[in-house]
Amino acid sequence: MNTSSEISKTLAHAAHKLGSLSPREQGALWDMEEQFWTSGADNARATTATNAVMVFPYPPGILQGDQIWTHLQQRTGWRSVKMAERRIVRCRDIAILTYRVSAEKPDVPIYKALCASTYLKDNETWLRISHQQTVVT
Repeated sequence: MNTSSEISKTLAHAAHKLGSLSPREQGALWDMEEQFWTSGADNARATTATNAVMVFPYPPGILQGDQIWTHLQQRTGWRSVKMAERRIVRCRDIAILTYRVSAEKPDVPIYKALCASTYLKDNETWLRISHQQTVVT
């Protein structure tokens, strides 16, 4: 059974101290996320950490590092992307973006998914360290 002092210690943990992002930072992160979808693999690579992890619907599944770019070479460049139910949470130098996406490109059915991307602020630059997609049917 937890005592009140144990609960206080738990709530004092850094993960419980949510920060906020300025409107400018929020806008920059959402712009990066949209460009991740629409601007091609080279742009996505420039805003993603070297050893990032991404989880896509099977196949390809879980990818890390250079595996990501082999997969994304053929699968980026969506013509239009709509992000709904946007949420953003910050804890120190980490920001998590969650959203529902509807993406479209020529000759491909509209792709709908629930997504989450995690960014790390390193030397004043935000880099994606993980991305996950769950298809919505």
